[in-house]
Amino acid sequence: MNNLTSLSRKKILVAVTGSIAAIKTPLLVSRLIKAGAEVKCVVTQSASRLVSPLSLSTLSRNKCYQDKDQWDESQTKPLHIALAEWAELIIVAPMSATSLSKFSSGNADGLLASILLASQSQIVVAAAMNTSMWENQSVKKNWNYVKSLDQIISLEPSEGLLACDRVGDGKMVNLDIIELASESAFIFNEENKFLTKDLKGLRFLVSAGPTVEDLDAARQLTNRSSGRMGVLIAQAAKLRGADVDLVHGPISFEEDLLEGLNTYPVRSSDEMGSKIDDLQPSAQVIVMAAAVSDFKKNSPSEKKISKEFFVKSIFDGLEMTTDLLKNQTQKKLENQIFLGFAAETGSDNEIIKKAEKKRVLKGCDLLMANPIDRPGQGFDKNFNSGFLLGPKKMVKNLSFSTKLSISHQLLDEIRNLKS
Repeated sequence: MNNLTSLSRKKILVAVTGSIAAIKTPLLVSRLIKAGAEVKCVVTQSASRLVSPLSLSTLSRNKCYQDKDQWDESQTKPLHIALAEWAELIIVAPMSATSLSKFSSGNADGLLASILLASQSQIVVAAAMNTSMWENQSVKKNWNYVKSLDQIISLEPSEGLLACDRVGDGKMVNLDIIELASESAFIFNEENKFLTKDLKGLRFLVSAGPTVEDLDAARQLTNRSSGRMGVLIAQAAKLRGADVDLVHGPISFEEDLLEGLNTYPVRSSDEMGSKIDDLQPSAQVIVMAAAVSDFKKNSPSEKKISKEFFVKSIFDGLEMTTDLLKNQTQKKLENQIFLGFAAETGSDNEIIKKAEKKRVLKGCDLLMANPIDRPGQGFDKNFNSGFLLGPKKMVKNLSFSTKLSISHQLLDEIRNLKS
């Protein structure tokens, strides 16, 4: 993931513990450096057998610290205190069962254990271990305690093929998710607060991406939406404690960003509408970020239509698709909140005027109008801007920022409406 500007010039301490997933950590360090962060590393004794401290030093452009450095006579301040005070964010990736046990019990044995106890910064913890170890009751107890702390952004392991040849939970989350969590931490640190589970207990239903409508065996109707905005809203909500269902059309970016979400891939507008119908009754918040195709062919040809007849035939049987946002708000249940999206062009005043008309017509509580005719933002970009419209003629300017930052701003407004 590129252009994570909130990481630029941030001081990040990357800690590596004794899990085979440690072999992925050098790539994480490299990505953080490319994003503009200042990185220092610390490895436990067992981790140093899995990943070279020299490689981490080279990639980070800083010394990689080990247990043997903790009481170096040249230190004018205890190293664990100095590093804890230096770091604006700590990422423990991976977090082994041993290090988890130390942290949860307040055990300061070792440099990293001491740093974690001394730190007052946000800590991203990405657990990784054998499935049986992860499912052990003692480990679960330790994990549940650690993830309950406001200071911690907890990233549970995913299912996959492990180094022990077992398939199950225990695989460290992919690096995109760790970066998302890190960026989210700094988005909230700008307001001098931790990213907490303020959406816990809420179930979100999010739609994302384009829909595709077949014209014949070779051609289709779709649009330029990548699905990134909706997926980032879903991941941001999950980081903040919500349960999330994501219904998405064909996405055009790295699928690693879907990890950890309940995903329902669809293709056409009818398929998307049907799946949303199934999931809507159990959701308290519905975010309709998908860019649904406006038209469909009622009977697409199973064969490729020759060029000579295509232009004439394309309009034969072409009809409007269902307005999914309006259709779903008509089924709105008590205490449900709807956030809709409108891709617009024109001046600020033109966009706001058109968006408010759409918000009222479609019956949604909130509507984000984002310009798609301005450079560097909108479809298939990492950045966005726009206007959030809400009850009592509320209009909030969402200035140019990463889509993740805007996602958190939208979630703040949803939280405010629910409180």
